[in-house]
Amino acid sequence: MKIRRVLATAVAAAVTAPVVLLSSAPAFADEKPAAQTQKAKPTIEELKQAVERAQKEYDAAVIAVNDAVRFLNEGMEEETHPTKAALIEAEKAAEDATKVKAEADQAVVDAQAKLDAAITDEDKAAAQTALDEAKTAATEAAEAKTAADTAHTEAQTAHSDARVDHTRKIGLLQKARDEAKTKLEDAEEALADAEEAEEGEEPGGECVAASDLTAVVSGLPDKVVGGTTETFTLRVTNGTGGTLDEVYPFASAHGFDTKGYKELDSYLDLEWSTAADPKWRDADLLGGTSIGSLKADTSVDVKLRLKVDADVLAGQGSVYVTADYLNDDGSCGGYPDLDDYAFEILPKGGDNAGDPGKPEDPKDKPAPNSPTGQGGTSTTPVNTSSTTTGSLAQTGSNDALPKIALAGGAALVLGAGAVIVTRRRNKNTSA
Repeated sequence: MKIRRVLATAVAAAVTAPVVLLSSAPAFADEKPAAQTQKAKPTIEELKQAVERAQKEYDAAVIAVNDAVRFLNEGMEEETHPTKAALIEAEKAAEDATKVKAEADQAVVDAQAKLDAAITDEDKAAAQTALDEAKTAATEAAEAKTAADTAHTEAQTAHSDARVDHTRKIGLLQKARDEAKTKLEDAEEALADAEEAEEGEEPGGECVAASDLTAVVSGLPDKVVGGTTETFTLRVTNGTGGTLDEVYPFASAHGFDTKGYKELDSYLDLEWSTAADPKWRDADLLGGTSIGSLKADTSVDVKLRLKVDADVLAGQGSVYVTADYLNDDGSCGGYPDLDDYAFEILPKGGDNAGDPGKPEDPKDKPAPNSPTGQGGTSTTPVNTSSTTTGSLAQTGSNDALPKIALAGGAALVLGAGAVIVTRRRNKNTSA
């Protein structure tokens, strides 16, 4: 039941949120070129080294912030700091200029008093000269004070600007510290997850890509009509060169209307059966059901039946297939691709429906070398050149089915990957 829930959830979620699912990585270590190649997982030792590096970066960032704050509060207020020293000197000069001006102003007052007290012309002349000189000195003192005050203001501004600039630097250092902290937390979490996974890791290691384990559909017509049932075959072939203990095929049908707006999955019912177990069952259960072991260079046929609801709208559909395996020793893998067999959906009474006089399209007939659809296992090497019906659309090459590929492909990536991991865990637990 656990596997059934995983598959059902994966398919349903793929239709409603395909973009999220496509970001999920498959469980297989796919050996595809360029962007499709999965990066090797870091080892525990590498993750520990990453934590150590992140810790050092964070510690250095904390020290840098603390030093910068301390310098702002203490270092920039020391007399040896350039802007602080200039400010102190300007303050002293302004104070001296203020004192000189006050003395000069008092000298003018005193000189004026002597002039007022002078009686003789000689005394008056001398007092007048002293007054003129005092006034000149007072004017010069006032100008000097103004200059000193201006210099003091400029020194204060310069010192304040220096503190603001340093405060900005502190802000950048604090941002770097916070980023370093996040990096450290992420590294610690990655290490913890890896250690936890290692504790519960099953024997057999990562599942691997097995391109020689193939899943091929034949007998699926290019067109299906509402109210009809189409029976076709999924052939799973073991070309790996060794016996596979448990083989798990997977098939899923998806559809959208011609405009790509309405999802038609609810109108498509895909079922499966085999010769060994002829009872028809929902295809959602196929990915979680083993069809037994498969020897090297042999194949097994799974019979598929697609029921199309009579109320279906015109649109485009696809059947997605893949296969994976799980051996008794815990090793596992699967076909790395998600093959897409496209077909046109016609409403009941549409093109080719209910018109017995219209000639049958030859490409809708199963090819002579295709499986019969009756199930069973072939013990002869597979003829890889045999013709198949239906339209096998390469990923990214069929512009008519973008939404189908998005939903169906995502469901298979998540569904098949989750199921094989679940199977391997269950197998090892019961061992």
